Amino acid sequence: MNFVFVSPNFPLNYRRFCDRLSRDGATVLGIGDASYDSLGADLQASLAEYYRVDSLSDYDEMQRAVAYLISRHGAIDWLESNNEYWLEQDARLRTDFAITTGVDTAGVARFKSKRGMKAFYERAGVPSARSCKVSTQAAAADFVREVGGYPVFAKPDVGVGAEGTFKIEDDAGLASFFAAKTMVPYVMEEYVTGDIYSYDAIIDQDGTPLFESSCCFPPSMARIVEQRLDFTYCTLPEVPQQLRERGRATVASFGVRARFVHMEFFRLEQEHPGLGGPGDFVGLEVNMRPAGGYTPDMMDIAHSTDVYQIWADMVCHGSRTLPRSGDDQYCVYVGRRDIHTYRHSFDDVLARFGGDVRMSGRMPDAISDDMGNEFFMAREPDEAAMEAFKGYALA
Repeated sequence: MNFVFVSPNFPLNYRRFCDRLSRDGATVLGIGDASYDSLGADLQASLAEYYRVDSLSDYDEMQRAVAYLISRHGAIDWLESNNEYWLEQDARLRTDFAITTGVDTAGVARFKSKRGMKAFYERAGVPSARSCKVSTQAAAADFVREVGGYPVFAKPDVGVGAEGTFKIEDDAGLASFFAAKTMVPYVMEEYVTGDIYSYDAIIDQDGTPLFESSCCFPPSMARIVEQRLDFTYCTLPEVPQQLRERGRATVASFGVRARFVHMEFFRLEQEHPGLGGPGDFVGLEVNMRPAGGYTPDMMDIAHSTDVYQIWADMVCHGSRTLPRSGDDQYCVYVGRRDIHTYRHSFDDVLARFGGDVRMSGRMPDAISDDMGNEFFMAREPDEAAMEAFKGYALA
């Protein structure tokens, strides 16, 4: 099997996907913009060949790279980056080179549009916030009245993370939004309060989950980024039952096959007409790639497993060969920012909780706005122990 992995060196943990593919017997062919010497011995060992491009955004250059690898190794069976930023380009390359194991150009559109996702939630029987396309200020004002008033939430119809999102709380805020809005298409949604829970899964080629997990995130990443707050979230020992059911229904509605997925849901704090009651899960958005940052490693820590291997087994064998461990706890992430002063040093945290901390270090600058500059990931048996760790590390 010939597998082209786009940008195998970033994020750093993605080299584990390449390693596991190589272990499973795949010929892993990398395309990236970093020099070969900078990849590190472990990634170099996983790659049968590496083609460096000046820019991953230059489609002509990417086409030449794939054509060259085909001339050297024969037909490509898989092409993937597992990266939100490159999903459309991945699909275009698959279409142009007749690679049929992933989403093509026609299919990727239904994964990218936040407005377009609503029809799939409805088909799945999963409630989601009402929304409208943001066209004129008058139409937006009509929508605000339709959903019972402010606040409302505006976000790019196609986008990653909290970038470009706005909470609009009054008429003045609505006017300011339209005065500043770029030409990027936006959608506006009724405002829903509650923490964000993910449904993370590795889906096989028949649409069946081989692995399932869930993380709990704070309700507003935009606020964390804008106000430069500390960031913490956790992977749960078990997926809540309603979330599992709604996650699986959403997978089926979108027709997901042979992918690692990260789907986000609100867990309602209070009764919300048309959506549900306290504790119910409401569809937020679908991402057809692994959760960001080191979240896949948090899943490994929480569930005593190897999601990189499970994914590679799905690709190479169509099934899961790694058995379930049955050893599940919380894994909590704590991200600290260089602009803040903490009561306990990095070394203090490791000295106090060294037996619990499974990963720690510095975050790459490219994702530090969201994730913080230095981080700890600790495995804890219950919520009380998790809160004790967070309290000490963030004091």
